[in-house]
Amino acid sequence: MLVMTGRRWRVRLSRWMPGLPELLAYPRSAWRQDLAAGLSVAAVALPVGVAYAQLAGFSPVAGLYSSMLPMVVYALFGSSRQLIVGPDAATCAMISATLIPLAAGNAALYQSLAISLTLFTGLFCLLASRFRLGFLADFLSRPILAGLLNGVAINIIIGQLGKVSGLSLTGKDAIGQLLSLYRQWSSASLVTLGVSAFTLLIYAWVARRWPRSPAALVAMVAATALSWGMDLSRYGVSLVGVVQAGFPPLRWPAMPHEALGTLVPAAAALALISFSSAMLTGRSFAAKNGYDIDADREFRALGVANVVSAMSQGFAISGADSRTAVNDAAGGQTRMVSLVAAAAILVVLLLFTPVLAWLPIASLGAILVASAIGLMNLPGLLLLRRIDRAEFHIGLITLVGVLLIGVMPGIVLAVTLALLRFLLKVSRPADHLLGRMPGSDGFYELTDYPNARSVPGLMLFRFESPLIFFNADYFRRRVLELVERADEPVRWVVIDALSIGDVDYTGALAVGELCKALAEKGVVLAMAGRMGEFMSRMSTHGVTPDQTGLRFFPNRSAALAAFHMEVGAGD
Repeated sequence: MLVMTGRRWRVRLSRWMPGLPELLAYPRSAWRQDLAAGLSVAAVALPVGVAYAQLAGFSPVAGLYSSMLPMVVYALFGSSRQLIVGPDAATCAMISATLIPLAAGNAALYQSLAISLTLFTGLFCLLASRFRLGFLADFLSRPILAGLLNGVAINIIIGQLGKVSGLSLTGKDAIGQLLSLYRQWSSASLVTLGVSAFTLLIYAWVARRWPRSPAALVAMVAATALSWGMDLSRYGVSLVGVVQAGFPPLRWPAMPHEALGTLVPAAAALALISFSSAMLTGRSFAAKNGYDIDADREFRALGVANVVSAMSQGFAISGADSRTAVNDAAGGQTRMVSLVAAAAILVVLLLFTPVLAWLPIASLGAILVASAIGLMNLPGLLLLRRIDRAEFHIGLITLVGVLLIGVMPGIVLAVTLALLRFLLKVSRPADHLLGRMPGSDGFYELTDYPNARSVPGLMLFRFESPLIFFNADYFRRRVLELVERADEPVRWVVIDALSIGDVDYTGALAVGELCKALAEKGVVLAMAGRMGEFMSRMSTHGVTPDQTGLRFFPNRSAALAAFHMEVGAGD
């Protein structure tokens, strides 16, 4: 009995933490590669975490807090063996855009609100996992994400121009900051610009010479060494300053009721964006390495990781594509890579934070600019223009919206437009009239096959959508319109039910009304395909074939045979 109970607990525990059994059965043969991959990931995560913390409006050390425990938690709860979680450009930009107006310059309040926002984000992810909302990974389409990432990248670049030039830019949006830069450009610090250029040159040289090396870390170390050796603070170059070593002091979340109206929807948007981004990265590397990931488990893993990040005084995280790519390129084989990377960051946090004090702020800005350039993919967005103009316009609107009205409103605008486009396509779906081809037994679309001919007196109609409340009346009117416009009198209308996946009450009533309207014209209405399913659904909604005179046939050929028999007998 105890053995059975132990097995049940292990099975239940493995369902919640799929990474635990893998780590308990860790193969020693993978240790060497996992160690090297973990150190490589840490080498990239350190400078990126510090830079993204600044982007989100935090002390540099907060980026390290947001990297360590979330990586450990994801290694236990996530379904991807390669994905590395941590601070992300899009989420950091959203955090900053949400909290700056609420905190109004109060640094302590800003941190407390950030903890609340991260906690809410984690709770939303956990709720989404509980209600199996993993399908939301497909909710943000590729065009929306392309527009979002390009817009965020441009926003980041513009936002860092003040730091790399030693100016204090004003303006609440990208346009305002550019105008502020234009007005102040003559006051830019040449020394600060030189430090920024030095950092970018080191970064670009290392990245080009050794593509798999931690270019950001090398550039950050070089800039820190230059700052220490030349004492750049004497020349007006701003430095990071003293960074607290060790673990953070406990700070409770702030949840003022007047801010909940902003925090809660922002957290929901953060949960969706971070999840969609993580799924895109996780799926691509899972496909490359021959396994699948579970969307609902990913929601749970991100939820727990965000809750842990909030508890450790960090901020919201997501899947990190650059760090995941480093893991894969370095040959990381298991989840142990995340644990090694987290341990390496912990060592830096405990022993090497005094070094960070000499890091120039301009160098962080330069690293962010370099990261943002890597995030941009304008050619990919332009490619959409040749493939699908409507999708391209949605991506472009997202990009422009992020630049002009901000990250959150831009996303809401783009998602709203995408939903409206989807509803338009479903409410006014494609339809086809079918006919016969000489010498063939099949049925073909009349518009796509010039040799296809309609059967005299028969209109075979295919409606490519579920028949539900927001397209039912259109369906009824469309069929009546086609009957009226037919070149010769229509005796039968046969609906190809194979393409109608569902019928609700409004759809069933529309079919009944159509049947009666056609009967008044002396036209028979029939359904071909899904006979039992269609009859059952209509009966469930209180609409029976006997009430309407609707006829059912198992397939189109049976309907055609019945038509020929009845029309021939009538003639």
